[in-house]
Amino acid sequence: MRHLIAGNWKMNGLNESLDEAARIAEGARQFVGRVDAMLCPPATLIERMRRSLGGSPLILSAQDCHAEPSGAHTGGISAEMLADAGATAVILGHSERRADHGETNDIVRAKAEGARRAGLTAIICVGETERKRDAGGALAVVSRQLEGSVPAGEPGDLVIAYEPVWAIGTGRTPSEADICAVHAHIRAELEARFGAAGRAVRILYGGSMKPANAAAILAVPEVNGGLIGGASLKADDFLAIIRAAAGA
Repeated sequence: MRHLIAGNWKMNGLNESLDEAARIAEGARQFVGRVDAMLCPPATLIERMRRSLGGSPLILSAQDCHAEPSGAHTGGISAEMLADAGATAVILGHSERRADHGETNDIVRAKAEGARRAGLTAIICVGETERKRDAGGALAVVSRQLEGSVPAGEPGDLVIAYEPVWAIGTGRTPSEADICAVHAHIRAELEARFGAAGRAVRILYGGSMKPANAAAILAVPEVNGGLIGGASLKADDFLAIIRAAAGA
């Protein structure tokens, strides 16, 4: 299964950031067919990035969407609008959305259904807090989030991202054994629910992946790529992770 390396820019990026994206796009050309490279800029940059990087190997993704296609939802952006701007995927249920905006599994599932309606790949995030992990509840949390957040029906091009909440932006990472255990659990849950189709769903690791640890993490069984935060903002760092994925 080809690795997917997705860079989540979060609430970062202005027009001048298109130069950094262009450097990433140019560097990613040598890995076409070996690694799928994705950038997830803020919604304000999606169309400009599509125009400036036309013909590049980069996949464009959004960071969130509204569940409804249109309507009286001030500030909302529908999956259809994102597709119209040039996105082909969308991150949903990121821990920061769950914590900062109170997004429940039901909300995430409704958004994922909206993404499917618009033809976008849904990258659904799951992961436990430090308190839940210390209490031995990491796998139970992941199971509940998978059950509640993933829509019914065939998975299609669904992507799952495991992000231990306590490792995001802290510089801390779980051990390779811990990552392996959670990813194996997610794979088993997907296969139990979807059968053979669950085998084809890519499972990304997200949580302080950087050039120094990327190769080791990407070599862990059932790690099919990474959802990268801060390291994706710098072309050199992000390309180093893509390079590690190409050799994994």
